[in-house]
Amino acid sequence: MGHFLTFAMVAPMASFGTLAVGERRDGADRPARSAVLGLVGACLGVAREDEADQSALAEGYGLAVLCHAHGRLLTDYHTAQTAPSRRNWRPATRAQELAEAQGELATILSRRDYRTGSWYLGALWIRGDAPRWSLEEIQGAMREPVFTPSLGRKSCPLGLPLDPDLVEGESATAVLLARQKSGREGTLPARFGLFRDQLTGRDMRTETLVVLDAADVAEHGAGHSVMRREMRRDQPLSRARWQFGLREEALLLCAKGAEA
Repeated sequence: MGHFLTFAMVAPMASFGTLAVGERRDGADRPARSAVLGLVGACLGVAREDEADQSALAEGYGLAVLCHAHGRLLTDYHTAQTAPSRRNWRPATRAQELAEAQGELATILSRRDYRTGSWYLGALWIRGDAPRWSLEEIQGAMREPVFTPSLGRKSCPLGLPLDPDLVEGESATAVLLARQKSGREGTLPARFGLFRDQLTGRDMRTETLVVLDAADVAEHGAGHSVMRREMRRDQPLSRARWQFGLREEALLLCAKGAEA
């Protein structure tokens, strides 16, 4: 039996960026590993410049994500003012950046993808014998986060509490399927109206998608079939320099409501 920390990632609007070139900012239909670890780091209060703690978070924990409802695609035509780059100039705030632009402001255009009505479940477990934070410490941080957690971008706050829960189970996939079946976030009252309808995944197929590192399938896939494998550039290498490495991700198809 293994120890896991499960939590809900539910939001009216979410955004999971992929490789961005030019003005088109595409988004994935599920959270990247870096996005979920960023959420965990925000709860813990890990600063982006803290390379040691960022590395401990990226290397010391396994992660699996259950995709209950991907949400609907929403593309935003985005405009923003920007100041020209200057050597050795690092403004403390955006307000300072714009104020000191000396009349040289320009406008940048981009198209950004969002998902409306997204619902995911995460399972975190410890790799190795000397974790920087115990699962109990991460659970406490999720209940009282240092920084405000969001689902992708800062403009995408959570719609429901993370509701972190420490559980034991045979595998990460097994505990995620169990939470999907009986988790408290699945009992939204009728007063939530349209938001509830979006999150129930009425248009979902009879299978549930679970994603995790391909190397973890044997131990945490609970015997479910691998639909395909994908290479994703979402393994954090340096948050300060915004560098990410390649990671092979396996996509498992599990019968909805199945128990492993």
